[in-house]
Amino acid sequence: MTDLAQAVMERCDLLATCSEDPGRITRPFASDAMRRAQNYVHEWMRRAGMQVRRDSIGNLRGRYEGAGPSALLIGSHLDSVRDAGKYDGPLGVLVAIAAVQRLHDANRRLPFAIEVLAFADEEGLRYGSTYLGSRALAGQVEARDLALTDADGITMASAIESFGGDPARVANDRRPSDDLLGYCEVHIEQGPILEARGLPVGIVSAIAGQSRFEIAFSGEAGHAGTVPMDRRRDALTAAAEIVLAVEAMAATQEGLVATVGKLEVEPGAANVIPGRAVFSLDVRHADDNVRARVAEALLARARETARRRKLSVEARAVSSNPAVRCAPRLVNLLTQAVKECRQQPVQLTSGAGHDAVVMSSLTDVGMLFVRCKGGVSHNPAESVTTADVGVAIDVLSRFLDLMPQK
Repeated sequence: MTDLAQAVMERCDLLATCSEDPGRITRPFASDAMRRAQNYVHEWMRRAGMQVRRDSIGNLRGRYEGAGPSALLIGSHLDSVRDAGKYDGPLGVLVAIAAVQRLHDANRRLPFAIEVLAFADEEGLRYGSTYLGSRALAGQVEARDLALTDADGITMASAIESFGGDPARVANDRRPSDDLLGYCEVHIEQGPILEARGLPVGIVSAIAGQSRFEIAFSGEAGHAGTVPMDRRRDALTAAAEIVLAVEAMAATQEGLVATVGKLEVEPGAANVIPGRAVFSLDVRHADDNVRARVAEALLARARETARRRKLSVEARAVSSNPAVRCAPRLVNLLTQAVKECRQQPVQLTSGAGHDAVVMSSLTDVGMLFVRCKGGVSHNPAESVTTADVGVAIDVLSRFLDLMPQK
């Protein structure tokens, strides 16, 4: 398995050269960089004995036939954030290909087919429309998605056409679920738990739900030198209160995380009192009731702050994704596979979203995390070891052998 793991590492390095930005990894949906990456992945799928096609939205879909009519889906995404690391997304695709390669090299067929999915968009870098690739498989892409425009004014429909797809046929990308055994995704952990415990892999039990809002305080801009402190209606100081309240509240409950990651101040001059402050709020927890309760408490705190400071406040819900419980059947199979590979099984909750969130609307889902150095992700410093990748390939291969046919 060492050779397969080394091949995965080298392929991650090669995909890292497929970028729109010299010197850093930036691979958006339906870009030339994505086309180059898919050309490599298409060939690697073919060498592993798969029939390969690209669907209308732009996903690569490889199928390794089995002895029976049912199928197991395995995959992840090939797109990236701006200035990304090598492993978030591509590692899961390449580990899946390696597991199929092992079967092909041994001239083995399982009782079911394996479909390896390389999703064309999960991060939403180009259009802000996350999980686009997996949503196409789940039949959740709508006309309003296709009408979205990127920073250059190019509609998603036009981008799909230029990439060789057909926006009019995206509905046909939906994967029927009748024959499915489930969906499994291998992904870097994006957190520090496996490293802290000295473990190469972990089994995901749930993916945290997420609520995202945009909050805007509006007060009154004024001269920084002439308006007395007791007469000010400073939007930024109100926002600062809420930023600290978000941090404090998130520290009160196990598994709760809350973040203000974006803040814009107007007019944005050093000698002007801020008249408007707009910021993001992201709240995540594996229990949807906890998430909703905390989000509402923070919005109420923002309203109270606005009243006290004589400001107006607007809060807009941007998105809401419910928590996803991984299927106990797949969790148990992955746990058994980890044990049979002589590793200690541990279950984790994922605070990050994954394509498995959307795929759960189509079939049962399971996930395997791979240890990453420092828990760093969405960053060029992303790092995994060849040994850990080898364990992930072994576990996924054993998982395939343990999977009962439908």
